[in-house]
Amino acid sequence: MNYRDTAEWLKARFSESLGMEIVPAAAIILGTGLSNMAEGFNVVLRIPYGEIPGFVASTAPSHKGNLVLAQLGNKFVVFLQGRFHYYEGHSMPQVVFPTRVMAALGIQTLIVTNAAGSLRRELPPGSIVQLTDHINFMGTNPLIGANDESLGERFPSMNQLYDPDSRARCDEIAQSYGIKTHKGVYLTVTGPSLETVAECRAFQGMGADVVGMSTVPEVIVARHAGLKVLAYSIVTNYSNLFHDEAHSQSEIQEHADLAGRNLQRILKDFISGLP
Repeated sequence: MNYRDTAEWLKARFSESLGMEIVPAAAIILGTGLSNMAEGFNVVLRIPYGEIPGFVASTAPSHKGNLVLAQLGNKFVVFLQGRFHYYEGHSMPQVVFPTRVMAALGIQTLIVTNAAGSLRRELPPGSIVQLTDHINFMGTNPLIGANDESLGERFPSMNQLYDPDSRARCDEIAQSYGIKTHKGVYLTVTGPSLETVAECRAFQGMGADVVGMSTVPEVIVARHAGLKVLAYSIVTNYSNLFHDEAHSQSEIQEHADLAGRNLQRILKDFISGLP
């Protein structure tokens, strides 16, 4: 399935539901434990991934697997309740297919969220980390293969990948609410096994602050397509550098719920201010 065909299919569903044509102001990819964030908005339309041409199934825990169109004032936003991970056995083109669909819809801003493990003692579970950069440790790249020139150039720059203006605006919003956020570098691995102590120590030495199994492929593709990118990690657990216990899904969900409510407040105001 071509991502442009899927975008046209979605445009028709949006128009049918709203009685008019729209271009959403932003799209938000909701990571592990954060699917409930979409319910805090005025939901207009909910489409299960299984109905959307070209979308595969999301099997990660707590990923609801829905595309949600929501309204915020006079603006519309698309939520992706769950993503497709490389570790699920999906190909990289399948992982980034929804991001390319968002670009084909005419969306200019992509907001990416994820659950991550902390590599720094000063970033405890429950921390909200605004990403300033990333390290791709997956051993692959979503742009490998024939380049789609209609989307972007063969060798896109990754400099200032996370939009400075968007980041600054969100910092102002967070400060106005008294919400503490941090800044950090995200390192992505393929998973699904969690990182060893030696790996975490190496990643820390490389300059990473949080580690996870997603986000980077979507961000690279979004930059290739010319989208502005804003990204946040919710710290759901310390990495194995700081404790020896396994991380339970209930632990991850608890911390995601806590930080997710504050992140939702920031993003609501940010989206309201988009053109």
